[in-house]
Amino acid sequence: MAANNLKQRLITAFALLPVVVLATWFDKPIPWLTLGGAIWGAFSLFEFFKLVKNHDQRVKPLTVAGIIWVAALIAGPHFSDYISQSVIFTVGVIASLIWYLFKQQKDAAFLSWAWTIAGVIYTGLLLSYLISLRLLPDGAGWVFLALFATFASDTAAFFTGSLLGRTRLAPSISPSKTWEGAFGGLVGGMAMSPLVVFLFNLPVSWPEAIIIGALISIFGQFGDLVESLFKRNMSAKDSGKTVPGHGGCLDRMDSVVFAVVVVYYYVVWLV
Repeated sequence: MAANNLKQRLITAFALLPVVVLATWFDKPIPWLTLGGAIWGAFSLFEFFKLVKNHDQRVKPLTVAGIIWVAALIAGPHFSDYISQSVIFTVGVIASLIWYLFKQQKDAAFLSWAWTIAGVIYTGLLLSYLISLRLLPDGAGWVFLALFATFASDTAAFFTGSLLGRTRLAPSISPSKTWEGAFGGLVGGMAMSPLVVFLFNLPVSWPEAIIIGALISIFGQFGDLVESLFKRNMSAKDSGKTVPGHGGCLDRMDSVVFAVVVVYYYVVWLV
């Protein structure tokens, strides 16, 4: 990576980090994290649909309806006592199918519907787990654990891969990723996790914290590869230019959403 691009990447990261921390910590009475998540999800969905439409001109996803749907899913955990995520998702599925019945263009209607559903699941349903995690007891600490362990893993993987990377991890998906970088990312996630557990007094032991850090790193890297596969299928390098030095919003949520889901179910099932 060029020095200028790395500098821009670091400046953007340090500018966004305090915003994320404040939105997570001061989530009441105004749910700042939910509002921020909904905005991020909307931009991510827009980028997702743009990539799909550029790749296949036949695809006409429901952009406006999709953004509303994503926002509803991300806000859904706040209203789980009255309406569940499954209800929001099911209503959206049926409503979108009915909508395509009245669309003038019937060619590739189901292809467009399938891509609409895929985008909503990826950017809305998965991202909603960030809010579900925040609403758990010690929620702010769990969110910080997922985010900071992911950031540490990504950063360690990047620098380890840049300095020591020799063996390609998945050349058919992302030629720049290496096994050395993946191992460095694993160490970074495992090192950061106990620190966050200690700082926020989370109810897990240090060995458990190391295990959680390993899971965050592993699944975060899977999430990164999944998005790389999607972009390769769409013949694109980045999802956009919304986040200077990092690409688009979609590029920055790939590893985070997988990590958040893992932490959420670890806490619910085991903690």
